[in-house]
Amino acid sequence: MNEELIKKAYEAFNGRNIDEALSLMHPDVKWPNGWEGRYVYGHDAVRDYWTRQWKEFDPKVMPVSIHENDNEQIEVDVHQLVKDLQGNVLADGTIKHIYSFENGLIAKMEIEIY
Repeated sequence: MNEELIKKAYEAFNGRNIDEALSLMHPDVKWPNGWEGRYVYGHDAVRDYWTRQWKEFDPKVMPVSIHENDNEQIEVDVHQLVKDLQGNVLADGTIKHIYSFENGLIAKMEIEIY
């Protein structure tokens, strides 16, 4: 079930459907601010972060592999392609996203850089 939820979350993010993505997250979600550092907390903060981010650049994240780890978290190897608004590539590589869940919703996401 968590794997399908994660796939929907990536589809919503890449489609810029914030409401759909947030519906998959716990109201008190802890989300990494990979752009500026730190974490943001809750739906309003995630919405604000993504809205600001998408005004500056165009990130796409495509899951390459999804599996559950020993801590009952979902680990996703992700191909990340980030372009500026003119289409120039700023970053193109693989990173890992690690998800924790509460009540069937995403409660936390962490980023691990290889």
